[in-house]
Amino acid sequence: MTDPVTTDAVAVLTHGDLQPEGRLVDASNTTLRCWATLDGVSVRCVYKPVAGERPLWDFPDGTLAGREVAAYLVSAYLESLDPAWALVPPTVHRDGPLGPGACQLWIEETDQPPVGFVPADAVPPGWHEIAAAEDTEGQPYVLAHADDPRLARMVIFDSVINNADRKGGHVLLGKDGHLYGVDHGVCFHVQPKLRTVLWGWAGTPLPAEAGPVLTALAAAVDGDLGAALAPHLSREEVAAVAQRARRLHQTGRFALPSRSWPAIPWPPI
Repeated sequence: MTDPVTTDAVAVLTHGDLQPEGRLVDASNTTLRCWATLDGVSVRCVYKPVAGERPLWDFPDGTLAGREVAAYLVSAYLESLDPAWALVPPTVHRDGPLGPGACQLWIEETDQPPVGFVPADAVPPGWHEIAAAEDTEGQPYVLAHADDPRLARMVIFDSVINNADRKGGHVLLGKDGHLYGVDHGVCFHVQPKLRTVLWGWAGTPLPAEAGPVLTALAAAVDGDLGAALAPHLSREEVAAVAQRARRLHQTGRFALPSRSWPAIPWPPI
């Protein structure tokens, strides 16, 4: 196996031979862990076939895989501006053993995630406390996340793509030290649907780096990036990406939780 950091992972994911090695049984939709191999280079990946998507009342059937790819395309554009904004592992739309679907590079995680439930008396210094909880024995816990600029970028990204499902388990700290977001099948709706566990900065000013990034992103959606998103999203959904980026830049502050729908996804982790 070759380290994907030193190879063109997108090419391998797109054109490589896809061999399943098992199913992720905790996933709500059919999700297979696979190996993709091309010209002697193999990378582990996650394959989500369209045929295995469960219907949702608020998203069109058969569109979740395309939304996964669209999230990567937005992330890849942000990465072209600044590598620190590379938030989504390489993801492509391709045919596979169960038909067309999304195929995403597998991320090997560390055992120290920057978000999760922690004992109420052991919240790490500087972490943002989001919600109180108890374990099965009634012991107090807190849903919290680190005060980490990498997470702050993810919050901005989620606001732009209108992520309705940023669970703690969808935030991965890779063994390379990079922070990744995964599971973006329920994003890009034209109606506000932001749900996340990363509310620690709600209502506070955006970091200075956000302004130029949001301006460039909105312009790109009106041009080449919008054209790349078009096969995966409706015209209205593409336009809404630029609108949200401009609105967020204009407010200059992190989004606030809505009073009209649950602000935290369930389950949170």
